Amino acid sequence: MAKCEVLAGARWSTFSPSGFRRRLLEAMLCGASNQPRRKSKERQSDRLADLLEAAAIDSRCREADEKRRKMEAFEELQSVVRRLQETEEGFHGGRAEAAAEVRRLAKDNSDFRQALAMLGAIPPLVSLLDCNDADSLIAALYALLNLAVGNEANKSAIVRAGAVRKMVFLIESGPSPAATDAIIANILGLSALDANKPIIGASPGVIPFLLNSLRNSSSISSNQSKDDALRALYNLSISPANGAALVEAGIVPCILDAVVYETEFSERSLSVLSNLVVASPEGRQAVSRFADGFSILIDVLNWSEFPRCQEKAAYILMVMVHKSQGGERAAMVAAGLTSALLELALIGSALAQKRASRILELLREENGKQVMVSEPISGGCSGAPASSATMEEEEGMSVEMREVRKLVKQSLQSTMRRIERRANFPAEFAPSDRFKELTVSSTSKSLTLW
Repeated sequence: MAKCEVLAGARWSTFSPSGFRRRLLEAMLCGASNQPRRKSKERQSDRLADLLEAAAIDSRCREADEKRRKMEAFEELQSVVRRLQETEEGFHGGRAEAAAEVRRLAKDNSDFRQALAMLGAIPPLVSLLDCNDADSLIAALYALLNLAVGNEANKSAIVRAGAVRKMVFLIESGPSPAATDAIIANILGLSALDANKPIIGASPGVIPFLLNSLRNSSSISSNQSKDDALRALYNLSISPANGAALVEAGIVPCILDAVVYETEFSERSLSVLSNLVVASPEGRQAVSRFADGFSILIDVLNWSEFPRCQEKAAYILMVMVHKSQGGERAAMVAAGLTSALLELALIGSALAQKRASRILELLREENGKQVMVSEPISGGCSGAPASSATMEEEEGMSVEMREVRKLVKQSLQSTMRRIERRANFPAEFAPSDRFKELTVSSTSKSLTLW
């Protein structure tokens, strides 16, 4: 009986009214909490769908706007080209304005350059070079320049349309400094294409025009045009077909003068000269026949403060030594090449050292003989017979060491001869401006200002 009461008590405690109410409340609360979660998920799903739909609509709007802008731009290009092609009398001013528009549109947009050329803008621009109006001429020149930037097809089309021939006519008529600048810039851009190089080089008057722009600063408006002319000559000097025309026009004296007197253009001038001696035998002959040609290049090795100038001068001399005959090599050695190379091989840049060593090797290997200097030092002991100790010392050396020793001895002899010649100058001797400039630059290199 007691057990039943205990069990009954246990069952009552398990199913008591308070426990039942608590469980019922928990079930109601659980159901109430699940319902808002389902509604929240549904709202999130609806919001995501709205966002995706809005993104799709926005993308379609952007595509439509882009298409509309392209159509408007294309219609604008068509309108500009139609105005360029207008040939009615009295419409000259409209063509000039259209050329200015082409210049503006093609300046920074490669797609517009291609589209304008395809629509036929190049022929009317070239024909506009015949006009006498200065503004129209400048607008047409710069429009052609912008169309050619970064577009090889346009460069070729401009040359085929006869632009170079018309520029030659402009050169012969004596253009203004502004027109000269524009012509130089066009020649620079067009000559960057390999197929155009021989065509431009063969056009009469183009190379002399570029050289005159280098010599005569009054014919141009800024140093930028002088640099453009030098770069155009660099492009033309790459083609072997232009070698004879460049030499005939007098490029070697002009370039060597620029190396000496136009220090800001020295590196590019040496680049032009290196192209010339590599591409054509006429260029090498012109350098060797120029009175101070070897001396100027050796002075660059000795005095230039710019390593790249020394490297390019060494490259030119290396080509000259490799391609030239024995007489020209002897002239280079007599001008002091060996001593300059020995110094460059010790203190020059890595590339300059490599090229200097190569030139010394070429000099040593000429026909299996050493290039010797025939003149002994007057009044010195070099003509005395070598002592037995010296002969024994040389016999114990390797072949390479003996050759290096010979080169050092020749360098010392050449240096002593130059010193002796300078010591024998008359008292009234006045050094040249070029020698003074070299002396000043060499002195400034040895001083440190604090």
